[in-house]
Amino acid sequence: MLVLSRKSGEGIVIGDGVVVTVVAVGGDRCRLGICAPSATSIHREEVWKRIRQSLADPTENQSATGDVDRSQDGFRSSLDRRTT
Repeated sequence: MLVLSRKSGEGIVIGDGVVVTVVAVGGDRCRLGICAPSATSIHREEVWKRIRQSLADPTENQSATGDVDRSQDGFRSSLDRRTT
């Protein structure tokens, strides 16, 4: 893991086109601003873990009719791109 120190208003660049900027620091929290291409999914880690878990068990996404919830399709394709 790379650990960097940044002051408020400073940022880092990740890959092609992702910029993370420290917006504010206060107490035990910092606020981050993230600029990324619209095709890049951005989630808090705990949300990302729940998405991965629900994709691993597709029965959790089934409606009463047995159809898979299509709202997960965008998440699935973006996560697949990140893991390959």
